[in-house]
Amino acid sequence: QKMSPPLPATINIREPRWDQSTFQGRAKHFFMVTDPRNLLLSGATLEEARRVVEDYRAGTVPPALTEDQLWRAKYIYDSAFHPDTGEKMLLVGRMSAQVPMNMTITGCMLTFYRTTPAMLFWQWVNQSFNAIVNYTNRSGDAPITPSQLGTAYVSATTGAVVTALGLKSLTKHLPAIIGRYVPFAAVAAANCINIPLMRQRELKLGIPVTDENGNRLGESTAAAQKAIFQVVVSRIGMAAPAMAIPPVIMNVLEKRAFLKRYPYLNAPLQVSLVGLCLVFATPLCCALFPQKSSMPVGRLEPEVQARIWEKDPQLETVYFNKGL
Repeated sequence: QKMSPPLPATINIREPRWDQSTFQGRAKHFFMVTDPRNLLLSGATLEEARRVVEDYRAGTVPPALTEDQLWRAKYIYDSAFHPDTGEKMLLVGRMSAQVPMNMTITGCMLTFYRTTPAMLFWQWVNQSFNAIVNYTNRSGDAPITPSQLGTAYVSATTGAVVTALGLKSLTKHLPAIIGRYVPFAAVAAANCINIPLMRQRELKLGIPVTDENGNRLGESTAAAQKAIFQVVVSRIGMAAPAMAIPPVIMNVLEKRAFLKRYPYLNAPLQVSLVGLCLVFATPLCCALFPQKSSMPVGRLEPEVQARIWEKDPQLETVYFNKGL
């Protein structure tokens, strides 16, 4: 029985395991990050993963550790601890909670859209959940103040509710299927309000831009605009299949005898359909744009361009973390 050679201490576990310049690599990475099974891991398992990762980063490699075990520990660690602060994140706010939480909330939004109070209640629940997720996954460089959090939360909730109410009154005279799309339009509108407001500090002050080796070159508001735009597109994309496909299926099923006989199956069926869509849509839409996004120096604000070209006249591209 030959012992396998010990792991080298040179694997870069700060970066994802798969090539992030390809869509496939990013999708594999996010399937790991959003895996709902991570929510079931015990505190002891999380602490063990944290110990493996921190020891490895410090240069201590246990003799029996395999590369697969190291990556498994990294993904468990990343699923529960904040990348910048190292704090354990709120369970509900973790990326692995996205599918079960969104599946329940979206399923209910699509089921109970007919009465105004129910619609308002579920839009409010959804925006409260979004606020928790945005707070939990905030960028560590720019902590959000409670007043900014409050403003974004109130504005997004108001935006979602006003959109939902406005569209609901418009769809009264239209075919029933169109009424089913009101929740999606409200969610899309709320995302366009919520994310820029949560990240307003980045829009005012800019986000850090670096060269390809991670050396910080300054802050750019143009990079922040691009980052936030990409996140809004990903979030609306995540919601789209789950809110667009089930209504069509449910519209057909509700006309059949089966659901007329068992109307209480409406909500569970809706939630399951949404879950099925989200399991794929969440990681695939997170993967639409590279986490480490880039833009040409020439597209930055003139003063930032000038500062960068003063240091390095040859530099063509800067990189930044777009957030989630």
